[in-house]
Amino acid sequence: MSSSPRLKFIEGAIDTIPLMIGAIPFGIIYGTLSQSSDLSVYGALALSSIVFAGSSQFVALGLIASGSSIFIIIITTFLINLRHLLYSFSLRQHLSHLPQKWKIPLSFGLTDETFAVTIKHYSDINSHDLKHWYFLGSFLFFYLNWQICTITGIIFGSSFPEIKNWGLEFAMSATFIGIVIPYLKSKPMIVTAIASSTLVLILKDLPNNLGLIISSIIGISIGVLIELKLFNSKIN
Repeated sequence: MSSSPRLKFIEGAIDTIPLMIGAIPFGIIYGTLSQSSDLSVYGALALSSIVFAGSSQFVALGLIASGSSIFIIIITTFLINLRHLLYSFSLRQHLSHLPQKWKIPLSFGLTDETFAVTIKHYSDINSHDLKHWYFLGSFLFFYLNWQICTITGIIFGSSFPEIKNWGLEFAMSATFIGIVIPYLKSKPMIVTAIASSTLVLILKDLPNNLGLIISSIIGISIGVLIELKLFNSKIN
């Protein structure tokens, strides 16, 4: 079947709808909680539009509320987002040929949800020179959804003052599990998951959630090293 940039863009957007729906409550919760912290409306909108990383935004809210320094907030959110490094290694064989004008915006749009959708799509097709349009459709559709949810939470959040007590954080964990499990097929991904899970149990008693951060860094580093080794072996 013939395709075009427009059709691939639409396909990427449509395939992202299930994960987009799952992210709606978290975007609204973020917008709601941002108004009970020391973050201004413009600051909350800036985090969603510039940082565009749900887990990091929630952590940043907590650090801001506790009076943490800008340096601590930046370092912590950076470490949380290190998992995207492994995502990028998995996608580079499909997108490394693109010019910088494509790589820069696509790297900004590399969220957990868009990665899950695009890597599945890429594994189902042998070759297609419009892969980046599929990625762009997924990214922009999810980005628009996240901004709308943030604004909704900011505007109507005061109507749901107890929303943080609704237990929706479990749904967030379930969403991430649903994203990760189907893609534990490659050696780097499997080793990363096992290493991180094991270490987080061993280091769970460290203060300030340092065990989670350390486990993530070590697990992702191991996965990247294995990915690089496998990639270089294929080249040689």
